[in-house]
Amino acid sequence: MPEQLDQLRMDEALTLARRGWGQAAPNPLVGAVLYSGSERIAEGFHARFGEAHAEAVALANAAGRANGATLYVTLEPCAHHGKTPPCVDAIIAAGVTRVVIATRDINPVAQGGIAKLKAAGIEVNVGVRESEALELNAPFFHSVKSDRPWVTLKLAISLDGAITGAERTGGWLTGEEARAQVQKMRAGADAIAVGVQTALADNPNLTARSDPPPRVPPLRIVFDRSARLSSQSILAKTARETPTMIITAPMTSLPADLKNLGVEQMTAHDVDEALRKLRDRGVMSLMLEGGAGLAASFLAGDNVDRLVIFRAPIILDDVMSTYAVRK
Repeated sequence: MPEQLDQLRMDEALTLARRGWGQAAPNPLVGAVLYSGSERIAEGFHARFGEAHAEAVALANAAGRANGATLYVTLEPCAHHGKTPPCVDAIIAAGVTRVVIATRDINPVAQGGIAKLKAAGIEVNVGVRESEALELNAPFFHSVKSDRPWVTLKLAISLDGAITGAERTGGWLTGEEARAQVQKMRAGADAIAVGVQTALADNPNLTARSDPPPRVPPLRIVFDRSARLSSQSILAKTARETPTMIITAPMTSLPADLKNLGVEQMTAHDVDEALRKLRDRGVMSLMLEGGAGLAASFLAGDNVDRLVIFRAPIILDDVMSTYAVRK
């Protein structure tokens, strides 16, 4: 029963953590709940990058009632001075006697909180709902050990397994619910990418139109070896409002009209080099939205970490002309 209780209370902390979606990055999503016996006395989550961490918010909300309490937190409390003081020091000072942690922090800069809590005589239980906590912050954990971003490939396909009709008519396959989910996914990504064929055919916005909007608009990327993106495209014309990049072959020059609109160029010999350069730029998570050729090249190179498929209940070539709504 105590184990099941810990799991249920950690579920509460995980739910809180998700409220920082699109706002906390590049920090991880973290939630915390304080219990005194059976009473939930306070909660907190990391609401925005640069602001107080979840544990500090929960302790502040406890208003002096944390002495002897149990803290449930989705990530090992930090033990370093960053934009905020070490959370572990605040936990010890508040008199918390037990800390239940979903997963360890593998970031060498921030880790060490568990050891410090134990040294202070606090009971520590690690690993409650660990898989859920790892899934929640997959891009963060991936970034610590990889030289490329975490890549999510999103595909919308018809019942006959196609992503577009033979006539390549731009439009939506899916309904409002799926599109809202895509906007949320975009808000949690550092960058959104498409191939040049998709950019030319669909003329997409590639913006994260979520509520609330993400703290930092995702970088919009077009894989475009020959710099064929039109200066009349939405992406080019709004490049000064929302950062826009095209990734070209090394010998390709960026046309003056795209430069003048604020479009940025990155050169790379292949996908692997492009991903390494994006990671060096600070892109921890990349959402790949199309088209088929670009998706195939990422999959062939084993560069997709998560595949999200939205399947529409239609036979594509029979009805695609009725879905000519711009993205």
